[in-house]
Amino acid sequence: MYFRQKLMNVILQFMKRNYKVLLIIGALSVALWSFIPKQKESDPEKDKLLIELLTFVIERGHYSPAAIDDSFSKGVYKDYLEALDPSKRFFLQSDIDEFAKYETQLDEQINNKDLTFFDLTYTKLMERMKESKEYYQDALAKPFDYKKDEKINTDYEKLPYAKNKAELKERWRLQVKLSALSSLVEKQKLEEDKKNNKDLAEKEAPKSFETLEKETRENTLKSLNDYFSFIKDLTRDDWFSVYVNAIASRFDPHTAYMAPTEKERFDVSMSGKFDGIGARLQKENDFTKISELISGGPAWKGKQLEAGDIILKVAQANAEPVDVVGMRLDDVVKKIKGPKGTEVKLTVKKPDGSIKVITIVRDAVEIEETYVKSSVVNIDGNKYGVIYLPKFYIDFEDKNARDAGKDVAQEVERLKAEGVKGIVMDVRDNGGGSLKTVVDIAGLFIEQGPIVQIKSAEGKKEVLFDRDAKVQWDGPLVVMINEFSASASEILAAAIQDYKRGVIVGSKQSYGKGTVQNLYDLNQFIRGGTYGDLGALKTTTQKYYRINGGSTQREGVKSDVVMADKYAYLKMGEKDVENAMPWDKIDAANYKVWDKQHNYDLAIAQSKARLENNSQMQLIEDNAKWLEKRNNENVYSLHIDKFKAEQKALDETNKKYKPITDYKNSLVFSSLPYENEMVKNDALLKEKRDRWHESLSKDLYIEEALHILNDMNFGKKEVTNKVTKEKMVKS
Repeated sequence: MYFRQKLMNVILQFMKRNYKVLLIIGALSVALWSFIPKQKESDPEKDKLLIELLTFVIERGHYSPAAIDDSFSKGVYKDYLEALDPSKRFFLQSDIDEFAKYETQLDEQINNKDLTFFDLTYTKLMERMKESKEYYQDALAKPFDYKKDEKINTDYEKLPYAKNKAELKERWRLQVKLSALSSLVEKQKLEEDKKNNKDLAEKEAPKSFETLEKETRENTLKSLNDYFSFIKDLTRDDWFSVYVNAIASRFDPHTAYMAPTEKERFDVSMSGKFDGIGARLQKENDFTKISELISGGPAWKGKQLEAGDIILKVAQANAEPVDVVGMRLDDVVKKIKGPKGTEVKLTVKKPDGSIKVITIVRDAVEIEETYVKSSVVNIDGNKYGVIYLPKFYIDFEDKNARDAGKDVAQEVERLKAEGVKGIVMDVRDNGGGSLKTVVDIAGLFIEQGPIVQIKSAEGKKEVLFDRDAKVQWDGPLVVMINEFSASASEILAAAIQDYKRGVIVGSKQSYGKGTVQNLYDLNQFIRGGTYGDLGALKTTTQKYYRINGGSTQREGVKSDVVMADKYAYLKMGEKDVENAMPWDKIDAANYKVWDKQHNYDLAIAQSKARLENNSQMQLIEDNAKWLEKRNNENVYSLHIDKFKAEQKALDETNKKYKPITDYKNSLVFSSLPYENEMVKNDALLKEKRDRWHESLSKDLYIEEALHILNDMNFGKKEVTNKVTKEKMVKS
């Protein structure tokens, strides 16, 4: 008990000094050294060590650690089997019967570092996967009888496991037939379109049913072979990570183990940069192909490597080249990436068949999609700015590197230089990131004051402040959210809403994640270990609260102006996750509501009046209800005529909703001057910006956000909706 209290004090003090990723060292590491073996004996020993580290760190660092008991064991058992075989196409009921005796024993196995259950399931899964490959190959070896009246139910959660191999083989046949049938019907539609197009009909002879049926089986076979090729590349360590994550996620949905490669991806996603050549790779059978060059990266600058090139060998500077054909994609990536300034030589096969050796000097590569971007638009003769922030990014290792706070501040200054009269801050689909950067960004829009409150497991409260009295933007502000705006996005939206600094526009509520996670580098706990990189553990250590005292946990941030959303009725938020932490509240912080936006209530009222009779909004709402209904329909006919009839009915319904995707708001968006200069020499960046601007010109939500800015600037003399008038009078 004393050690636990001491450890939590260490965590709290560290968090007070720094908002960044937490690496617990010192007392915790010393405590662990006493029971960690000095030498690696085998991979199972590494797995045992990993479980020991996992439970030790979570039980002492988690905000509210669950008891590892029979109930916990049942949860791990269920989650793990669902992760291994979500569509129930590998395990038999006899396998499940064999596994079931461990359902309430996993707590003891976890505490005793016993791998019996994992070894059993892993061995059985490898065996069943090998058998399954034969099932789909047999099913695709001959034409399907599409006139046979068969059905398939895709509600796998309620589907029982197959009783025997014959039943499992039949299940594979039906699943493969559904995939092929869907593709076949699409191909037939394309053929019909060709017949109706004279130019195409003259160029290409129509394909027979037999030809199309054979093509669909070949394509389906290729897709499944690619899938099993990917599965084959997974190691025992990869599958063990699945088991470890089934344990970790039972504490709460955001506690997770990160294997070394996952940890590296996390670091890249947080910072938006890495050292390498700047190329995206994909696996095709045994080959590694260049799928895209990252704009501004060494490969892009060198102009020798191209999308479509196949990498055959990799050499480090003047060392002997290593053949990478048949190698795991992750392993190929490791060989190509490396420290800035070092040299790598790639032997590639060009699309024309020629072989070429390309030398590239590695450098820092920035992933442009990670970073903030902005655009300007004119509406009613007034210029407005749109800032899109995909993530609250930061580089914890380099204080001088880019981060979301500094970049947003810079974009605000650039927009001010353009003379904008209002700013839309778009954090839709932004899943969060650095706590420090969200405090910095919120501080751009207020004089000074609290931004968010944080509570530790001990109940101690800390308030994070913007202490800079400077207001970088004091004009009209709209923050856009949706149900995928989470964590730091919710902190920003909540602070802006509580201060009444801007209008929150979007889905009924945001995602609902009110917890803070920290990353524990598991290697920090080992001195002189020989197990290699152990990865990291992300675990929930605190909860955060709005400055009004409320929590966003489960409830999210509710929009001031709610706009219809096609996903509104689907279960996608924190409140829909089985073991999400509960909602609660604490005392409010001391803050002063912004009183310099005189048209705040008016703008909200007029927006609601506009949306109430907006036919496009009504169509989106209707589509959302239809999607909810479709989501609960899981039975498909495998008779081609009945399947076509079902698809025709769906197509007719989709025609009704086509105006949603065809919508255009008639607004013209453009880049800022500095970016216009950049795209002159960067065709890829220009293409990306053109696509973004085009999507904005079709975005009803952005259009309404801009109207709200206009109303906040100038107001309106009349509100046509009577109910809205009455609400305005009361306010």
